[in-house]
Amino acid sequence: MEAYVTLTIENEVGFIEFFHPNRNSMPSDVLSLLEQIIIDAGKNDDIKVIVLKSGGDRTFCAGASFNEVIAIENEISGKQFFMGFANVINAMRKCPKLIIGRVQGKAVGGGVGLAAAADYCLATRYASIKLSELSIGIGPFVIEPVVSRKIGVTAMSQMTIDAETFFSTEFAKEKGLYSEVFETVEDLDEAVKTLAEKLASYNPEALIEMKKVFWKGTENWNALLSERAEISGKLVLSTFTKMILKRFR
Repeated sequence: MEAYVTLTIENEVGFIEFFHPNRNSMPSDVLSLLEQIIIDAGKNDDIKVIVLKSGGDRTFCAGASFNEVIAIENEISGKQFFMGFANVINAMRKCPKLIIGRVQGKAVGGGVGLAAAADYCLATRYASIKLSELSIGIGPFVIEPVVSRKIGVTAMSQMTIDAETFFSTEFAKEKGLYSEVFETVEDLDEAVKTLAEKLASYNPEALIEMKKVFWKGTENWNALLSERAEISGKLVLSTFTKMILKRFR
C-alpha cells in the first residue's frame, strides 16, 4: 500500500486520514500534504469540525521517517526536514475549526505531537506513547511546546528522559493528553463520530472563538518551532547521532 492523506466530509465533519505503510511514519511529502489539507479544511465552509486519524488498526503514528533522517547531509536540509512537523502543528494550531484526534494505536515522537496538537483527543487502550528522540541523539525539540502545553513540563520531561519506555494510555489520560480511552477501535470510532457531529451542530462562531481561547499565548510559535527545527537539524548531523543512526540502516 502507498502513503496517502485524504479528506472526506460527512455530516459537516471533515475526516482527515493519513497513512504510511511503515507504521504510519511521516516522510516530508506526507507531512507537507497533511499540512495543506488541514489548511484547506479550515477554509472549507462545508466543514464545521475536523477529525484527525490515521489508517490501519495498529500504530497511530511512528513519528519522523528514519530513512529521511538518516539521509540528512547538511543543516539546511536538516532544518527543512524537522520543519515538517512544525508546519503541521502550526496548521492545527491556527486552523479555525476544532480538531478531534482519534488515536487507535501507539504514538511515538512526532505522533505524540500530533495528538497533543488536537483540541480534544480520544484513544484506545492500545495507544501508549513514547518520546524516543533523546535515545538517538537529538530530542523532541519541535514538539516540546505542544506536548508540554498539553501534559505539563514535568510529564514531558519524564517521557523525554525515559526515552526508551512506552508510557501507558492510563498515564496519557491522567496527564491530559487523552480525554477518554476505549476498549476497542469500534467503541472509539462511535465516540468520535458522536462527539464530532454534536460539536458540528453548535454555533460555528462560538467554536471559532473558543479555538482562539484554547491557543492563546502561542502566537510566537511560528518563530519558536522554526528555532527548534534548526536545533534538531544541527544535532542530527553530530558524530554521536550519526553513529546511532547507522544501526538503523
